Amino acid sequence: MKQVLVKKGEVIVDDIPAPVVSDNGVLVKVVYSCISAGTEMAGIGNSGKSLIKKAMEQPEKVKKALNIMKRQGIDAVLGKVKEMEFASPTGYSAAGVVLGLGKNVTDLKIGDRVACAGAGFANHAEYIDVPRNLVMRVPTNLSLDFASTVTLGGIALQGIRRSDVRLGEIVAVIGMGILGQLSVQMLKASGCRVIGIDIDERRLAIARETGCDYTLNSTKDNIIKEVEKISEGYGVDVCIITAAANSNEILSQAFNICKRKGKVVLVGVVGNQYNRDDMYKKELDFLIATSYGPGRYDLNYEEKGIDYPYAYVRWTENRNMEEYLRLIDEEKINIKPIIEKIYDIDDAAIAYEEFKNPENKPLIILLKYNEEKKEINRSVYIKSQPIKKDDKINVAIIGVGGFAKTMHLPNFKRLSSFYNIYAIMSRTGTNAKAIAQQYGAQYATTDYDEVLNDPNVDMVVICTRHNLHSNMSIKAMRKGKAVFVEKPMALKASEMEEVLKTIEETGVPYTVGFNRRFSKYAAEAKRLIRDRVNPMIINYQMNAGYIPLDHWVHTEEGGGRIIGEGCHIFDLFNYFTDSEVISISVDSISPRTKNISARDNVVTTVKYKDGSICTLTYTSLGNEGVSKEFCQIYYDGKIITMDDYKKLNGFGVRVSNLESNTPEKGQYEELIEFAKAIKSGKNYSIPVWQLEQTSKISYLADAELKK
Repeated sequence: MKQVLVKKGEVIVDDIPAPVVSDNGVLVKVVYSCISAGTEMAGIGNSGKSLIKKAMEQPEKVKKALNIMKRQGIDAVLGKVKEMEFASPTGYSAAGVVLGLGKNVTDLKIGDRVACAGAGFANHAEYIDVPRNLVMRVPTNLSLDFASTVTLGGIALQGIRRSDVRLGEIVAVIGMGILGQLSVQMLKASGCRVIGIDIDERRLAIARETGCDYTLNSTKDNIIKEVEKISEGYGVDVCIITAAANSNEILSQAFNICKRKGKVVLVGVVGNQYNRDDMYKKELDFLIATSYGPGRYDLNYEEKGIDYPYAYVRWTENRNMEEYLRLIDEEKINIKPIIEKIYDIDDAAIAYEEFKNPENKPLIILLKYNEEKKEINRSVYIKSQPIKKDDKINVAIIGVGGFAKTMHLPNFKRLSSFYNIYAIMSRTGTNAKAIAQQYGAQYATTDYDEVLNDPNVDMVVICTRHNLHSNMSIKAMRKGKAVFVEKPMALKASEMEEVLKTIEETGVPYTVGFNRRFSKYAAEAKRLIRDRVNPMIINYQMNAGYIPLDHWVHTEEGGGRIIGEGCHIFDLFNYFTDSEVISISVDSISPRTKNISARDNVVTTVKYKDGSICTLTYTSLGNEGVSKEFCQIYYDGKIITMDDYKKLNGFGVRVSNLESNTPEKGQYEELIEFAKAIKSGKNYSIPVWQLEQTSKISYLADAELKK
């Protein structure tokens, strides 16, 4: 499909894999999309800045990068820097026709005319997959070109909601761009008298045409005096700022034209320096309007489709945008004078150039798409000729988030004697194509079935969110593909049983990304303890770091941190003991504050049949200044310590001289061992019984925490 992308300050139209509809999503064939001059042009400008300039403007990200380098090495940082050079999608307001519905969407039907919102969803693209709560029905008589401005309407309307204006009040709107023009008309529909303020005479003329009572040019008029005249010396009841500028004067001007106990609402972006006396003496209220309204930036609302109760949150972002469409349909908002040009999607670069004209910069430009039905292509080939196998394993990477990008893909590239990076699959087509091009894959796709039905794919590497692991693994094995799935194997015992059953029935190579057992440090420790006489005591401390409780790892998608990460260490215990578990005991803290969870502050002790006792202390209470992982192995009068997979020490036992600057946790070695298992016909680089035992320990530990 055609999609508009931004790369290094330039706008391009590229061929991108079309999306697959998500469970809570709506697949839409776009007819029109609306270019947001302010937000999108700022994004284009930022993409053209040098890395040094970006670093100077965002020192907090530099600090974060240094922390990543300290913990993960320079390659991880370089990988993230490389991502900054990728082309990125743009656009957040569109309208079209429903082509497909996710399994959880029941109140729309194929063929419905809809408007769509949301950065990263309502892109400038022929096809978009948009979460249900960011999709609004278009009134029967409203044209889709007008409806494509829905996001901008939602932003303007939320500013009005925040201002809480009353019939007859005097309201000033600073900035007669798109949001200002829409705000003026909404305020007029609310029965207010409106003053429009700008420096552009052409925009002020459009505001007058659409009903603005008074217009003032701040380069020509004395704004404070003119407002005093209009308001009979009182000042305005409310001032709404929709301007986008770095000037601090705008905020000062807004405060000065307000009446005592008036209100200033910031919708746009302006300088944030202000004089306290401007607010204090009048006891003004200063409010921020967050984008489209309640629900914005709440993943449960926007992506999972969990609506807020109508009685308690009357105007969610979805209901705001529905109301905006109704106002246009009933001609209470005249959008026609504001939509100044329409370009075909192929001419998107020309459309964006229009906004660089300082004298006649358009308010709104729309992009138009071909309405003819055609086959949806969810794969884009990077190479025209098939990659030669040369007895190598053709790999498809499924899900290319941060871990896959910084760890697995570089490792697969280094292991080109074993593997070919053959296909890249991601929910986001732009991400899939960028990574496929970077690593020379045959093709990029958004469709998992495309990979499974490809006879040239030998192995899938599943790096998606945890709740998808078991089902994706089962589907791949039934198609005869070798499976490397990142931990965990599954989120619950019933899913694990299905995976184990499929392993037994298909006999295809299978492993889970329990990499620590393959680390050179763990391998050396295993060599030394192999000939021990008595059982061991192993203490393992994981200073896991705090993750907010609304993060996906704590939800049903992640399964919690013990199942999602603690499993690594249970596998390591299995590796060191080579023994069956006979008992497990679990205890956790009793938090006094709601931001701390008992489920990621846990001590789990595992007793093995060989007599060994292994204890994992997993906590989010620590400090990143200390090593993330530290292991102590006590046996036969000896102690081995392993410090964050960077150093091994022996007390009473001589260890090999192993040391590294950054953690080496075995991710590279595990891929080698799995390739050897596949080539030899052994099929399993980790014994299946140990994979099962690790998972069961995790489930039992997590179940205890829930009691």
